[in-house]
Amino acid sequence: MKWVMSNPELFEMRRLEMLSNTIFGVAMTLLAYDLPKTGAFASLPDWTDLYRLYAGKLASLVLSFVIAGLFWISHHRRLAQQPEAGRGIVILNLFFLLSIILLPVTNGLYGNYRISSAVAVLYGINLTLIASLNALLWWLARRDNWPDIAGAIFPVLVFAPGTAIAAVYPQYVQYFWGLAFGALLVRRFVAPRGEGEAT
Repeated sequence: MKWVMSNPELFEMRRLEMLSNTIFGVAMTLLAYDLPKTGAFASLPDWTDLYRLYAGKLASLVLSFVIAGLFWISHHRRLAQQPEAGRGIVILNLFFLLSIILLPVTNGLYGNYRISSAVAVLYGINLTLIASLNALLWWLARRDNWPDIAGAIFPVLVFAPGTAIAAVYPQYVQYFWGLAFGALLVRRFVAPRGEGEAT
């Protein structure tokens, strides 16, 4: 039996889900694009050389990859609970996906120039934009469900002040941004007993 949309003016979100899978997959792959550096060493590198060249880049790559992964899970949970949407919601979702596309760019800069306050702030703005759009989309989709909203708002409450911290202490802010992973726990603590785990 063929599935029929209840309102022809609404957009089927399964189509957006297919697009978002591609965008997240490409963006998360591109995070590692500039890691291998041929000719970066004058001679065979030792562990000190490898650490000096790659430690900061790998740290920012892992941070960005995990953040992107968490937002991918959140995005798909939201789409599953909102099978149809109007044009405005679809456009807002496209802006959210655009903020994900920008992540490899800001991550690449941050991996190479982590102690630059301007670069750290730019990276923080990108993270805050992603989190803010995600929270807004959750509010529009599930405003009646406080645990979902709380879990979506928590990363904004970490990334926004983290961006301000990045302007003063860019070398340490990545540890503060790591607190955003607490969103996984926030929803569990505010959810009524018996409700399933979610991101």
